[in-house]
Amino acid sequence: MLLSELEERERRFKLALRAGIPVVLLISLVFYSIFFRDSSISFDTESAVLFGSLLFVTVYFIYFLMELSVKESLLDQTTQGFNERAFVKKLEQFHPKTLVLFVVKNLSTINENYSTYEVNRLLYTLIHRLNDMLHEAGFPKAVIARRYGAEFIVALEKEAPHIEKALKRFIEQNHTIETIELDYAFAVITNTGEDITKDIQHLKDLLTMQEKQKEDSGRTKQLISDSKALSEIEQCITSALDKRSLVLSFRPLLNTHTDRVDIYEVSAKLRTPQSGEILPRIYLPVINRLGLGRVYDMALLEHVLELLPLIDENVSLSFNLSPFSLRDESFQNTFFEKLENLGVDPGRIIIELYERKTHHNLSGYLKTLNCFRTKGIRIAIDNFGSSNASMEYMKHFDFDLVQFDRDYVTKLDEKHTRAMLASLIQMAKELHITTVAKWVDKERQKKELIALGIDYLQGFGIARALSETQLIEKYNKG
Repeated sequence: MLLSELEERERRFKLALRAGIPVVLLISLVFYSIFFRDSSISFDTESAVLFGSLLFVTVYFIYFLMELSVKESLLDQTTQGFNERAFVKKLEQFHPKTLVLFVVKNLSTINENYSTYEVNRLLYTLIHRLNDMLHEAGFPKAVIARRYGAEFIVALEKEAPHIEKALKRFIEQNHTIETIELDYAFAVITNTGEDITKDIQHLKDLLTMQEKQKEDSGRTKQLISDSKALSEIEQCITSALDKRSLVLSFRPLLNTHTDRVDIYEVSAKLRTPQSGEILPRIYLPVINRLGLGRVYDMALLEHVLELLPLIDENVSLSFNLSPFSLRDESFQNTFFEKLENLGVDPGRIIIELYERKTHHNLSGYLKTLNCFRTKGIRIAIDNFGSSNASMEYMKHFDFDLVQFDRDYVTKLDEKHTRAMLASLIQMAKELHITTVAKWVDKERQKKELIALGIDYLQGFGIARALSETQLIEKYNKG
């Protein structure tokens, strides 16, 4: 049985005592005043009013306590684990050494294909199996709560160096529950602080960092999991953003038709005195959670606009901006105003977009993108072919560039991958869209991609990235 169920049972018993004792006392007093006094019993108006008042008070009192019971419930009604409010309240008194965020990533897909009853039964089974696993792993007092959807938080009273192995084993053994396939992810932090809500936010950040790292490299390396260290990093990130302390590097894109580099892709890091350079997969989840995404994008844009006049006018810079920034009218106005004031050729700016899901208001979003294109700014779609969204956008918008997902390059020797890439390149040519292949590390890849008709190549096999100083020196020798 879950700890939450035991505590809820105890809470309800205490509530029953709170309700029962006053009612029993009230009934006893009434019966005494009517049946045990010296005068004879008579059911007159006075007695009727007394009995009516007793009935009303009793029913109202019990109804009030039932309402109170629902509002103060410790349980999530679907899983019978703690709800988040009760979880946070409990942990304010019991300070755990370790916190875990455990997520079913494909819940939205499951909801679309199974009934509410089946999904609820799945979540109930999942949390009870998770509780059994924790008992077996040596954590009999694990506190488990459901945040919302399929996000579960687990609090452990002691350091748990082997908890990650236990969770991985649990995932291997529970890939399928009730014939439903599940896709999991989890994050673990230790050295938790006094602010449990803050620690939960750190868990969310860490999980996003891990997922982003997996996308970038195909594997997950060990990230900082100390809560206090994550708090310090968050302070460093916000301080660096306030100071606009960006470090840019520039990855060359080789034009296969001219054999010259005329585009550089901008890669940004934040620099802090305390933590040195911080990678985007570390700081972007924090910046987005704090609502500073547009501030960051504007800082990057300003840096790029100030740099462009310092380098060859035939060189363009390509960089990523968030769709949330692009859709913001204030951001758009500031963007165009700065572009005009600095006198930069808009054609030298390439905005990269990476869309995992299609925006709900697609027509409105495409109008927004068209506003930038009418100014002469070029629009590229990054990681093309990695999701259905990229193909959906291609149907409705004339992109200037497509940058293919890295799997098409790293798995070029696979027959199916090569055939798909060849067809995508042909499609792009027919639509007059410039094609870019990144992650080109070998001479063989370079020759095969050129033979397929790719327009631009990028990677260690082409040229190494330049620092900002090196870029300026290369194109501004005067």
